[in-house]
Amino acid sequence: MRRSPYDSEIVSLALPALGALAAEPLYLLADTAIVGHLGTPQLAALALAATVLSTLVSLCIFLTYGTTARVTRLHGAGEHRAAAALGPQALWLALGVGATVAAMVIALAVPLVHGLGGSGDVGDAAVRYLRIASLGVPMALVALAGQGFLRGVGDLRTPLVIVVAANAVNVVLEVLFVYGFDWGLDGSAWGTVAAQAGMGIAFVTVLLRAAPGSLAPDWERIRSLVSIGAQLFVRTAALVGCFAFGTSICARIGQASLGAHQIAFQLFGFLALVLDAIAIAGQVIVGRALGGGDADSAVAAARRMLEWSVGAGLLIGGVLFALSDVIPRAFTTDPAVIERAHAMWPLFCLMWPPAAIVFALDGILIGAGDARYLAGAMVASAAVFVPLASGALAFGWGIVGVWCAVLALMGMRLATLGVRFAGGRWALVGAAT
Repeated sequence: MRRSPYDSEIVSLALPALGALAAEPLYLLADTAIVGHLGTPQLAALALAATVLSTLVSLCIFLTYGTTARVTRLHGAGEHRAAAALGPQALWLALGVGATVAAMVIALAVPLVHGLGGSGDVGDAAVRYLRIASLGVPMALVALAGQGFLRGVGDLRTPLVIVVAANAVNVVLEVLFVYGFDWGLDGSAWGTVAAQAGMGIAFVTVLLRAAPGSLAPDWERIRSLVSIGAQLFVRTAALVGCFAFGTSICARIGQASLGAHQIAFQLFGFLALVLDAIAIAGQVIVGRALGGGDADSAVAAARRMLEWSVGAGLLIGGVLFALSDVIPRAFTTDPAVIERAHAMWPLFCLMWPPAAIVFALDGILIGAGDARYLAGAMVASAAVFVPLASGALAFGWGIVGVWCAVLALMGMRLATLGVRFAGGRWALVGAAT
């Protein structure tokens, strides 16, 4: 790849973003190891509760992306006071959403766990964990909003420091509470709540220091965040729903197919962090350039990020294909699961180059504030995916059919987002989106 004047800026933004993104799955691995030594019932209960909590928090990622889109525009336009004033309003919104989500989880913990198949002692433990851990949700969402604000002003180092420190404290507290105080699984939940509270307080402190004037709720600014947030929520909910639907289809096909699908899906979630980091750089650079009235720079930087993403996608897909016989065996010794993994592996590898472009276009259009189009494009893509994935079960196509549907999903997203990018209607300049 030829050198570009945007390379150093992309790297300086993407690397700390990658570090902050990687902290969460690494913490989850440590959390699983700590609880896993308590016994299988406790580990199963953690799996149920964590599924609910992680899904809900992922649906609230609009607090990050929406805040970044608004703040980076204002920051790029030189309206630094207006950008800083959005910080406290993002925190108010996050607290409101977080309190609502926490109350719903506490009230609906039993049906949520039962809906995932939890019953008996495992179900009871999962409900208890869920109700305790939900107390940390408001501060977890404050952290999402805080990251969005700091990304918007181009500060990705501070979120990295806070997130890594909070996750390190989390592990220490869990060991202390679980084994030192002998609180068992409840200790893991309380450790998470305490660490999330500390993380939230750290983000609040940083944002309030930068805030000019009154810290009281400003409903006009909050409404602007809600507007873009609602559109991004639709986009995220449709995407998460597609992946959940695909998993449910594999579960109905058979255990071996579900196991193979889980291996690929977990690898996808982990390796996608690299592409997410480039997309976050895209949000910041594009939003700032458009806010500053420089559409040409926004387009040029966007094209460079697409080149970076294509390179990353080809590399990831190539490595996975070269290790197609090695990687599945690292996760399982079951011949049936390995056979199903081998059957869908070429499709999994083939998915990465188009997925990389989709990730980059997502970041570019989020940075441009083009959330309404992203929501519509994702719903249209889901409308293609669902019947194809259903056909995999109805017509006996198996896991290969499911991953053909995933490829079609990525293809539809690539087509819709690519048309939007090529048309240039997203590159609107000015502080407002």
